[in-house]
Amino acid sequence: MSTSRLVVVSNRLADPRKPAAGGLAVALGEALSKSGGLWFGWSGTVDEPGTPGECRLHTRQAGRVTLAEIGLSREDHDSYYLGYSNSVLWPVFHCRLDLADFESGAVAGYRRVNRMMARTLLPLLRDDDVIWVHDYHLIPLAAELRALGCRQRIGFFLHIPLPPPVILAAIPQHQWLMRSLFAYDLVGLQSETDMQHFDRYVLEEAQAERVGPHLYRAFGAVVRAQAFPIGIDVEEFERLGQAREAVETCDRMREEYARRRLLLGIDRLDYSKGLPQRVRAFRNMLQRYPETHSDATLIMIASPSRDSVNAYSDLRQELEGLCGATNGDYGELDWMPVRYIHRMVPRKRIPGLCRAACVGLVTPLRDGMNLVAKEYVVAQEPEDPGVLVLSRFAGAAEQLKEALLVNPYDTTGMADVIHRALHMPLEERQRRHRALVANIRAFDVHWWRASFLKALAEADTDTQVFRPPAISRAGSPAH
Repeated sequence: MSTSRLVVVSNRLADPRKPAAGGLAVALGEALSKSGGLWFGWSGTVDEPGTPGECRLHTRQAGRVTLAEIGLSREDHDSYYLGYSNSVLWPVFHCRLDLADFESGAVAGYRRVNRMMARTLLPLLRDDDVIWVHDYHLIPLAAELRALGCRQRIGFFLHIPLPPPVILAAIPQHQWLMRSLFAYDLVGLQSETDMQHFDRYVLEEAQAERVGPHLYRAFGAVVRAQAFPIGIDVEEFERLGQAREAVETCDRMREEYARRRLLLGIDRLDYSKGLPQRVRAFRNMLQRYPETHSDATLIMIASPSRDSVNAYSDLRQELEGLCGATNGDYGELDWMPVRYIHRMVPRKRIPGLCRAACVGLVTPLRDGMNLVAKEYVVAQEPEDPGVLVLSRFAGAAEQLKEALLVNPYDTTGMADVIHRALHMPLEERQRRHRALVANIRAFDVHWWRASFLKALAEADTDTQVFRPPAISRAGSPAH
Protein backbone atom coordinates (compact mmCIF):
# COMPACT_ATOMS: atom_id res chain seq x y z
CA MET A 1 0.00 0.00 0.00
CA SER A 2 2.82 2.39 0.78
CA THR A 3 4.05 2.41 -2.83
CA SER A 4 0.62 2.78 -4.42
CA ARG A 5 -0.96 6.12 -5.15
CA LEU A 6 -4.42 6.70 -3.67
CA VAL A 7 -7.13 8.01 -6.00
CA VAL A 8 -10.28 9.32 -4.31
CA VAL A 9 -13.43 9.72 -6.42
CA SER A 10 -16.47 11.52 -5.04
CA ASN A 11 -19.45 13.37 -6.39
CA ARG A 12 -18.14 16.69 -5.10
CA LEU A 13 -14.50 17.66 -4.99
CA ALA A 14 -13.03 18.96 -1.73
CA ASP A 15 -9.79 20.82 -1.16
CA PRO A 16 -8.30 19.20 1.99
CA ARG A 17 -6.27 22.33 2.76
CA LYS A 18 -9.36 24.44 3.46
CA PRO A 19 -10.62 24.50 7.07
CA ALA A 20 -14.23 24.37 5.87
CA ALA A 21 -13.53 21.06 4.16
CA GLY A 22 -14.29 19.14 7.35
CA GLY A 23 -12.71 16.14 9.01
CA LEU A 24 -13.41 13.68 6.19
CA ALA A 25 -11.66 15.80 3.57
CA VAL A 26 -8.74 16.42 5.92
CA ALA A 27 -8.36 12.70 6.70
CA LEU A 28 -8.52 11.69 3.05
CA GLY A 29 -6.19 14.55 2.20
CA GLU A 30 -3.59 13.17 4.62
CA ALA A 31 -3.70 9.77 2.90
CA LEU A 32 -3.57 11.40 -0.53
CA SER A 33 -0.58 13.54 0.44
CA LYS A 34 1.47 10.56 1.57
CA SER A 35 1.51 9.09 -1.93
CA GLY A 36 0.99 12.26 -3.94
CA GLY A 37 -2.61 11.25 -4.61
CA LEU A 38 -5.41 12.31 -6.93
CA TRP A 39 -8.91 13.51 -5.99
CA PHE A 40 -11.41 13.38 -8.84
CA GLY A 41 -14.98 14.69 -8.85
CA TRP A 42 -17.55 17.26 -9.88
CA SER A 43 -16.63 20.89 -9.29
CA GLY A 44 -20.19 21.81 -8.30
CA THR A 45 -20.60 24.03 -11.35
CA VAL A 46 -23.10 23.60 -14.18
CA ASP A 47 -21.77 24.39 -17.64
CA GLU A 48 -24.14 26.63 -19.59
CA PRO A 49 -24.36 25.62 -22.38
CA GLY A 50 -23.05 22.07 -22.10
CA THR A 51 -23.41 18.84 -24.04
CA PRO A 52 -24.84 15.83 -22.16
CA GLY A 53 -22.25 13.13 -21.66
CA GLU A 54 -19.33 15.48 -22.24
CA CYS A 55 -17.24 17.47 -19.79
CA ARG A 56 -14.15 19.60 -19.50
CA LEU A 57 -11.42 18.46 -17.13
CA HIS A 58 -9.49 20.95 -15.01
CA THR A 59 -6.59 19.93 -12.78
CA ARG A 60 -4.77 21.90 -10.10
CA GLN A 61 -2.39 21.16 -7.28
CA ALA A 62 -3.20 21.34 -3.57
CA GLY A 63 0.20 20.58 -2.07
CA ARG A 64 1.05 17.03 -3.13
CA VAL A 65 -2.59 16.32 -4.01
CA THR A 66 -3.83 16.71 -7.58
CA LEU A 67 -7.42 17.94 -7.75
CA ALA A 68 -9.12 16.91 -11.00
CA GLU A 69 -12.57 18.42 -11.45
CA ILE A 70 -15.26 18.36 -14.09
CA GLY A 71 -18.36 20.42 -14.74
CA LEU A 72 -21.77 19.00 -15.67
CA SER A 73 -24.14 20.08 -18.38
CA ARG A 74 -27.55 21.26 -17.21
CA GLU A 75 -29.20 18.10 -18.53
CA ASP A 76 -26.65 15.84 -16.82
CA HIS A 77 -26.94 17.75 -13.55
CA ASP A 78 -30.72 17.55 -13.54
CA SER A 79 -30.91 13.84 -14.38
CA TYR A 80 -27.83 12.42 -12.61
CA TYR A 81 -27.75 14.64 -9.53
CA LEU A 82 -31.20 16.10 -8.90
CA GLY A 83 -32.97 13.25 -10.64
CA TYR A 84 -31.72 9.74 -10.01
CA SER A 85 -29.28 10.37 -7.14
CA ASN A 86 -31.49 12.62 -5.03
CA SER A 87 -35.01 11.79 -6.20
CA VAL A 88 -34.65 7.99 -6.38
CA LEU A 89 -31.63 6.68 -4.45
CA TRP A 90 -31.69 9.15 -1.55
CA PRO A 91 -35.36 8.66 -0.59
CA VAL A 92 -35.33 4.88 -1.14
CA PHE A 93 -32.11 4.34 0.79
CA HIS A 94 -33.70 6.34 3.64
CA CYS A 95 -36.86 4.18 3.41
CA ARG A 96 -39.06 6.92 1.93
CA LEU A 97 -40.62 5.18 -1.06
CA ASP A 98 -43.44 7.72 -1.01
CA LEU A 99 -41.00 10.46 -2.03
CA ALA A 100 -39.18 8.56 -4.78
CA ASP A 101 -39.74 9.55 -8.41
CA PHE A 102 -39.42 6.30 -10.34
CA GLU A 103 -41.07 7.61 -13.50
CA SER A 104 -38.67 10.42 -14.44
CA GLY A 105 -36.36 8.34 -16.62
CA ALA A 106 -33.38 9.99 -14.89
CA VAL A 107 -31.52 6.67 -14.71
CA ALA A 108 -30.28 7.28 -18.28
CA GLY A 109 -28.52 10.45 -17.12
CA TYR A 110 -27.16 8.70 -14.02
CA ARG A 111 -25.58 5.98 -16.16
CA ARG A 112 -24.36 8.51 -18.74
CA VAL A 113 -22.55 10.64 -16.15
CA ASN A 114 -20.94 7.63 -14.47
CA ARG A 115 -19.77 6.45 -17.90
CA MET A 116 -18.42 9.92 -18.66
CA MET A 117 -16.60 10.11 -15.32
CA ALA A 118 -15.00 6.69 -15.92
CA ARG A 119 -13.92 7.75 -19.42
CA THR A 120 -12.42 10.98 -18.07
CA LEU A 121 -10.72 9.38 -15.08
CA LEU A 122 -9.15 6.44 -16.89
CA PRO A 123 -6.30 8.36 -18.66
CA LEU A 124 -5.30 9.86 -15.30
CA LEU A 125 -4.73 6.47 -13.67
CA ARG A 126 -1.46 4.63 -13.10
CA ASP A 127 -1.16 0.86 -13.13
CA ASP A 128 -0.63 0.49 -9.39
CA ASP A 129 -3.20 3.07 -8.22
CA VAL A 130 -5.67 2.24 -5.46
CA ILE A 131 -9.07 3.79 -6.22
CA TRP A 132 -11.56 4.70 -3.47
CA VAL A 133 -15.04 5.66 -4.72
CA HIS A 134 -17.50 7.40 -2.41
CA ASP A 135 -21.26 7.30 -2.07
CA TYR A 136 -24.51 6.60 -3.86
CA HIS A 137 -23.95 8.97 -6.78
CA LEU A 138 -21.22 6.67 -8.13
CA ILE A 139 -22.41 3.11 -7.50
CA PRO A 140 -21.81 1.97 -11.14
CA LEU A 141 -18.45 3.73 -11.56
CA ALA A 142 -16.31 0.61 -11.03
CA ALA A 143 -18.35 -1.35 -13.57
CA GLU A 144 -17.82 1.44 -16.10
CA LEU A 145 -14.08 1.49 -15.35
CA ARG A 146 -13.83 -2.31 -15.62
CA ALA A 147 -15.59 -2.17 -19.00
CA LEU A 148 -12.84 0.19 -20.18
CA GLY A 149 -10.15 -2.25 -19.05
CA CYS A 150 -9.34 -0.90 -15.57
CA ARG A 151 -7.72 -3.62 -13.43
CA GLN A 152 -6.65 -1.54 -10.43
CA ARG A 153 -7.96 -2.18 -6.93
CA ILE A 154 -11.24 -0.31 -6.44
CA GLY A 155 -13.09 0.15 -3.17
CA PHE A 156 -16.49 1.73 -2.57
CA PHE A 157 -17.91 3.31 0.57
CA LEU A 158 -21.61 4.05 1.00
CA HIS A 159 -22.05 7.00 3.34
CA ILE A 160 -25.84 6.67 3.55
CA PRO A 161 -27.79 3.69 4.91
CA LEU A 162 -28.54 0.61 2.82
CA PRO A 163 -32.24 -0.25 3.15
CA PRO A 164 -33.74 -3.70 3.74
CA PRO A 165 -34.04 -5.86 0.61
CA VAL A 166 -37.80 -5.43 0.36
CA ILE A 167 -37.33 -1.63 0.18
CA LEU A 168 -34.31 -1.77 -2.13
CA ALA A 169 -36.21 -4.02 -4.54
CA ALA A 170 -38.72 -1.23 -5.16
CA ILE A 171 -36.13 0.52 -7.36
CA PRO A 172 -36.82 -0.64 -10.93
CA GLN A 173 -33.07 -0.92 -11.56
CA HIS A 174 -32.17 -2.55 -8.21
CA GLN A 175 -30.63 -5.66 -9.79
CA TRP A 176 -28.37 -3.59 -12.03
CA LEU A 177 -27.33 -1.38 -9.11
CA MET A 178 -26.41 -4.27 -6.84
CA ARG A 179 -24.69 -6.14 -9.65
CA SER A 180 -22.58 -3.00 -10.17
CA LEU A 181 -21.21 -3.38 -6.64
CA PHE A 182 -19.59 -6.68 -7.61
CA ALA A 183 -17.21 -4.77 -9.88
CA TYR A 184 -15.54 -3.45 -6.70
CA ASP A 185 -12.96 -5.34 -4.66
CA LEU A 186 -14.38 -3.97 -1.40
CA VAL A 187 -17.75 -2.48 -0.47
CA GLY A 188 -17.79 -0.57 2.81
CA LEU A 189 -21.00 0.16 4.73
CA GLN A 190 -21.65 2.30 7.78
CA SER A 191 -23.18 -0.20 10.18
CA GLU A 192 -23.77 -3.84 10.94
CA THR A 193 -27.45 -3.24 10.18
CA ASP A 194 -26.50 -2.11 6.67
CA MET A 195 -24.28 -5.18 6.39
CA GLN A 196 -27.19 -7.44 7.32
CA HIS A 197 -29.30 -5.80 4.61
CA PHE A 198 -26.54 -6.34 2.04
CA ASP A 199 -26.13 -9.96 3.10
CA ARG A 200 -29.84 -10.70 2.82
CA TYR A 201 -30.17 -8.97 -0.54
CA VAL A 202 -27.29 -10.68 -2.32
CA LEU A 203 -28.17 -14.11 -0.91
CA GLU A 204 -31.91 -13.88 -1.62
CA GLU A 205 -32.13 -11.69 -4.72
CA ALA A 206 -28.80 -12.40 -6.45
CA GLN A 207 -28.37 -16.03 -5.33
CA ALA A 208 -24.88 -15.16 -4.14
CA GLU A 209 -22.82 -17.56 -2.05
CA ARG A 210 -20.53 -16.84 0.84
CA VAL A 211 -17.02 -17.98 -0.07
CA GLY A 212 -15.19 -16.69 3.00
CA PRO A 213 -15.38 -14.14 5.82
CA HIS A 214 -17.08 -11.05 4.36
CA LEU A 215 -16.74 -12.54 0.84
CA TYR A 216 -19.63 -13.01 -1.59
CA ARG A 217 -19.58 -14.55 -5.06
CA ALA A 218 -22.18 -13.62 -7.67
CA PHE A 219 -22.29 -12.43 -11.28
CA GLY A 220 -18.96 -14.16 -11.97
CA ALA A 221 -17.11 -12.04 -9.41
CA VAL A 222 -16.27 -11.97 -5.72
CA VAL A 223 -16.64 -8.87 -3.54
CA ARG A 224 -15.67 -8.28 0.06
CA ALA A 225 -18.34 -6.38 2.02
CA GLN A 226 -17.85 -5.09 5.54
CA ALA A 227 -19.01 -2.43 7.98
CA PHE A 228 -16.61 0.48 8.58
CA PRO A 229 -18.37 3.01 10.84
CA ILE A 230 -17.01 6.44 9.99
CA GLY A 231 -15.70 8.70 12.74
CA ILE A 232 -14.68 12.30 13.22
CA ASP A 233 -11.25 13.90 13.49
CA VAL A 234 -11.34 14.26 17.27
CA GLU A 235 -8.18 16.34 17.62
CA GLU A 236 -9.22 18.68 14.81
CA PHE A 237 -12.64 19.22 16.39
CA GLU A 238 -11.09 19.81 19.81
CA ARG A 239 -8.77 22.44 18.31
CA LEU A 240 -11.80 24.04 16.68
CA GLY A 241 -13.50 24.11 20.08
CA GLN A 242 -10.57 25.92 21.68
CA ALA A 243 -10.44 28.61 19.00
CA ARG A 244 -11.73 32.13 19.63
CA GLU A 245 -14.96 31.81 17.61
CA ALA A 246 -16.12 28.70 19.48
CA VAL A 247 -15.22 30.08 22.91
CA GLU A 248 -17.00 33.38 22.17
CA THR A 249 -20.08 31.54 20.90
CA CYS A 250 -20.29 29.38 24.02
CA ASP A 251 -19.82 32.35 26.38
CA ARG A 252 -22.39 34.43 24.54
CA MET A 253 -24.98 31.63 24.56
CA ARG A 254 -24.49 31.00 28.27
CA GLU A 255 -24.82 34.68 29.04
CA GLU A 256 -27.93 35.17 26.90
CA TYR A 257 -29.61 32.01 28.22
CA ALA A 258 -28.33 32.22 31.80
CA ARG A 259 -31.80 31.33 33.16
CA ARG A 260 -32.51 28.60 30.60
CA ARG A 261 -31.27 25.13 29.79
CA LEU A 262 -30.52 24.71 26.11
CA LEU A 263 -31.40 21.79 23.89
CA LEU A 264 -29.66 21.79 20.51
CA GLY A 265 -30.30 20.20 17.13
CA ILE A 266 -28.05 20.88 14.12
CA ASP A 267 -29.12 19.37 10.82
CA ARG A 268 -29.62 19.93 7.15
CA LEU A 269 -33.26 20.61 6.34
CA ASP A 270 -33.98 17.09 5.13
CA TYR A 271 -36.94 14.77 5.58
CA SER A 272 -34.62 12.02 6.86
CA LYS A 273 -33.65 14.07 9.93
CA GLY A 274 -36.93 13.79 11.84
CA LEU A 275 -37.21 17.54 12.47
CA PRO A 276 -41.03 17.82 12.76
CA GLN A 277 -41.07 14.82 15.10
CA ARG A 278 -38.42 16.49 17.27
CA VAL A 279 -40.48 19.67 17.65
CA ARG A 280 -43.60 17.62 18.42
CA ALA A 281 -41.70 15.72 21.11
CA PHE A 282 -40.46 18.97 22.66
CA ARG A 283 -43.99 20.37 22.56
CA ASN A 284 -45.27 17.16 24.16
CA MET A 285 -42.73 17.61 26.96
CA LEU A 286 -43.87 21.17 27.59
CA GLN A 287 -47.46 19.99 27.74
CA ARG A 288 -46.83 17.08 30.12
CA TYR A 289 -44.11 18.63 32.28
CA PRO A 290 -45.19 22.21 33.10
CA GLU A 291 -42.12 22.77 35.27
CA THR A 292 -40.06 22.95 32.07
CA HIS A 293 -41.88 26.14 31.02
CA SER A 294 -39.55 29.14 30.93
CA ASP A 295 -36.73 26.73 31.76
CA ALA A 296 -35.93 24.82 28.56
CA THR A 297 -35.25 26.34 25.14
CA LEU A 298 -34.85 24.29 21.98
CA ILE A 299 -32.47 25.72 19.39
CA MET A 300 -33.22 24.19 16.00
CA ILE A 301 -30.63 24.88 13.30
CA ALA A 302 -31.81 23.51 9.96
CA SER A 303 -29.50 24.66 7.19
CA PRO A 304 -30.93 25.06 3.66
CA SER A 305 -31.01 21.96 1.50
CA ARG A 306 -32.46 21.59 -2.03
CA ASP A 307 -35.11 24.26 -1.53
CA SER A 308 -36.27 23.89 -5.14
CA VAL A 309 -37.49 20.31 -4.51
CA ASN A 310 -41.13 20.15 -3.43
CA ALA A 311 -40.52 17.67 -0.60
CA TYR A 312 -38.04 20.10 0.98
CA SER A 313 -40.16 23.21 0.58
CA ASP A 314 -43.10 21.31 2.10
CA LEU A 315 -40.90 20.25 5.00
CA ARG A 316 -39.75 23.80 5.63
CA GLN A 317 -43.35 25.02 5.67
CA GLU A 318 -44.37 22.27 8.11
CA LEU A 319 -41.42 22.92 10.40
CA GLU A 320 -41.95 26.67 10.50
CA GLY A 321 -45.62 26.10 11.29
CA LEU A 322 -44.80 23.74 14.17
CA CYS A 323 -42.20 26.10 15.65
CA GLY A 324 -44.55 29.07 15.37
CA ALA A 325 -47.46 27.17 16.94
CA THR A 326 -45.29 25.96 19.83
CA ASN A 327 -44.05 29.47 20.53
CA GLY A 328 -47.56 30.86 20.25
CA ASP A 329 -49.08 28.30 22.60
CA TYR A 330 -46.36 28.13 25.25
CA GLY A 331 -44.18 31.23 24.91
CA GLU A 332 -44.00 34.05 27.46
CA LEU A 333 -43.00 37.68 27.06
CA ASP A 334 -39.49 36.80 28.22
CA TRP A 335 -39.26 33.21 26.89
CA MET A 336 -39.47 31.70 23.44
CA PRO A 337 -39.57 27.88 23.65
CA VAL A 338 -38.15 27.24 20.17
CA ARG A 339 -35.48 29.25 18.38
CA TYR A 340 -35.57 28.10 14.75
CA ILE A 341 -32.75 29.11 12.41
CA HIS A 342 -32.89 28.31 8.70
CA ARG A 343 -29.32 29.32 7.89
CA MET A 344 -25.92 27.74 7.66
CA VAL A 345 -24.01 28.28 10.90
CA PRO A 346 -20.22 28.60 10.39
CA ARG A 347 -18.47 25.38 11.33
CA LYS A 348 -16.02 27.23 13.60
CA ARG A 349 -18.95 28.13 15.89
CA ILE A 350 -20.43 24.61 16.11
CA PRO A 351 -18.26 23.38 19.04
CA GLY A 352 -19.26 26.42 21.09
CA LEU A 353 -22.95 25.84 20.42
CA CYS A 354 -22.61 22.18 21.37
CA ARG A 355 -20.75 22.99 24.59
CA ALA A 356 -23.42 25.48 25.67
CA ALA A 357 -26.25 22.96 25.25
CA CYS A 358 -27.07 20.61 28.11
CA VAL A 359 -28.92 18.25 25.75
CA GLY A 360 -27.95 17.38 22.19
CA LEU A 361 -30.83 16.10 20.06
CA VAL A 362 -29.79 13.88 17.14
CA THR A 363 -33.05 12.18 16.19
CA PRO A 364 -33.12 11.27 12.48
CA LEU A 365 -35.74 8.90 11.12
CA ARG A 366 -32.85 7.18 9.29
CA ASP A 367 -29.19 8.10 8.95
CA GLY A 368 -26.07 6.35 7.71
CA MET A 369 -24.00 7.51 10.69
CA ASN A 370 -24.58 11.14 11.78
CA LEU A 371 -21.33 12.72 12.84
CA VAL A 372 -23.06 15.60 14.67
CA ALA A 373 -23.76 13.10 17.46
CA LYS A 374 -20.04 12.45 17.86
CA GLU A 375 -19.15 16.14 17.60
CA TYR A 376 -21.66 17.03 20.33
CA VAL A 377 -20.07 14.51 22.71
CA VAL A 378 -16.50 15.66 22.01
CA ALA A 379 -17.46 19.32 22.54
CA GLN A 380 -18.66 18.71 26.12
CA GLU A 381 -16.75 19.65 29.25
CA PRO A 382 -15.89 16.38 31.06
CA GLU A 383 -16.56 17.93 34.49
CA ASP A 384 -20.14 18.90 33.57
CA PRO A 385 -21.10 17.20 30.28
CA GLY A 386 -24.36 17.43 28.45
CA VAL A 387 -26.52 14.45 27.48
CA LEU A 388 -26.83 13.04 23.97
CA VAL A 389 -30.33 11.95 22.92
CA LEU A 390 -29.85 9.78 19.86
CA SER A 391 -32.20 8.07 17.42
CA ARG A 392 -31.90 4.30 17.37
CA PHE A 393 -32.18 4.57 13.57
CA ALA A 394 -28.92 6.50 13.19
CA GLY A 395 -25.88 4.40 12.36
CA ALA A 396 -24.12 6.03 15.31
CA ALA A 397 -26.47 4.24 17.71
CA GLU A 398 -24.58 0.98 17.17
CA GLN A 399 -21.45 2.56 18.66
CA LEU A 400 -22.81 5.20 21.05
CA LYS A 401 -24.76 2.89 23.33
CA GLU A 402 -24.30 5.17 26.37
CA ALA A 403 -26.43 7.86 24.73
CA LEU A 404 -30.16 7.94 25.53
CA LEU A 405 -31.59 6.08 22.55
CA VAL A 406 -35.03 7.01 21.29
CA ASN A 407 -37.57 6.04 18.65
CA PRO A 408 -38.17 9.33 16.77
CA TYR A 409 -41.59 8.11 15.61
CA ASP A 410 -42.72 7.85 19.25
CA THR A 411 -42.94 11.51 20.16
CA THR A 412 -44.44 10.81 23.59
CA GLY A 413 -41.65 8.41 24.47
CA MET A 414 -39.08 10.86 23.11
CA ALA A 415 -40.58 13.64 25.27
CA ASP A 416 -40.05 11.49 28.36
CA VAL A 417 -36.42 10.78 27.40
CA ILE A 418 -35.73 14.48 26.78
CA HIS A 419 -37.16 15.26 30.21
CA ARG A 420 -34.95 12.56 31.72
CA ALA A 421 -31.91 14.06 29.96
CA LEU A 422 -32.65 17.47 31.43
CA HIS A 423 -32.69 16.00 34.95
CA MET A 424 -29.90 13.42 34.72
CA PRO A 425 -27.59 13.46 37.78
CA LEU A 426 -24.04 14.70 37.27
CA GLU A 427 -22.40 11.37 38.13
CA GLU A 428 -24.44 9.52 35.50
CA ARG A 429 -23.73 12.20 32.90
CA GLN A 430 -20.00 11.94 33.57
CA ARG A 431 -20.02 8.14 33.39
CA ARG A 432 -21.89 8.08 30.09
CA HIS A 433 -19.70 10.82 28.65
CA ARG A 434 -16.45 9.01 29.51
CA ALA A 435 -17.61 5.86 27.73
CA LEU A 436 -18.85 7.79 24.69
CA VAL A 437 -15.63 9.77 24.31
CA ALA A 438 -13.50 6.64 24.63
CA ASN A 439 -15.41 4.98 21.78
CA ILE A 440 -15.29 8.08 19.57
CA ARG A 441 -11.52 8.41 20.09
CA ALA A 442 -10.87 4.74 19.39
CA PHE A 443 -12.90 4.70 16.18
CA ASP A 444 -12.09 8.12 14.74
CA VAL A 445 -11.86 9.09 11.07
CA HIS A 446 -8.20 8.03 10.91
CA TRP A 447 -9.10 4.53 12.17
CA TRP A 448 -11.87 4.41 9.54
CA ARG A 449 -9.54 5.38 6.72
CA ALA A 450 -6.75 3.01 7.75
CA SER A 451 -9.16 0.12 8.33
CA PHE A 452 -10.82 0.53 4.95
CA LEU A 453 -7.55 0.78 3.01
CA LYS A 454 -6.09 -2.22 4.86
CA ALA A 455 -9.18 -4.27 4.02
CA LEU A 456 -9.01 -3.11 0.40
CA ALA A 457 -5.43 -4.38 0.16
CA GLU A 458 -6.49 -7.71 1.62
CA ALA A 459 -9.64 -7.93 -0.50
CA ASP A 460 -7.62 -7.57 -3.67
CA THR A 461 -5.98 -10.94 -3.10
CA ASP A 462 -9.35 -12.67 -2.73
CA THR A 463 -11.37 -10.92 -5.41
CA GLN A 464 -8.93 -10.65 -8.30
CA VAL A 465 -8.73 -14.45 -8.50
CA PHE A 466 -12.39 -14.69 -9.41
CA ARG A 467 -12.68 -11.71 -11.73
CA PRO A 468 -13.12 -12.65 -15.40
CA PRO A 469 -11.09 -10.82 -18.08
CA ALA A 470 -12.28 -7.24 -18.54
CA ILE A 471 -14.57 -6.82 -21.53
CA SER A 472 -14.47 -3.66 -23.60
CA ARG A 473 -17.61 -1.92 -24.82
CA ALA A 474 -17.01 -3.44 -28.23
CA GLY A 475 -17.40 -6.88 -26.64
CA SER A 476 -13.80 -8.07 -26.96
CA PRO A 477 -11.29 -8.48 -24.13
CA ALA A 478 -9.88 -5.09 -23.10
CA HIS A 479 -6.17 -4.43 -23.44
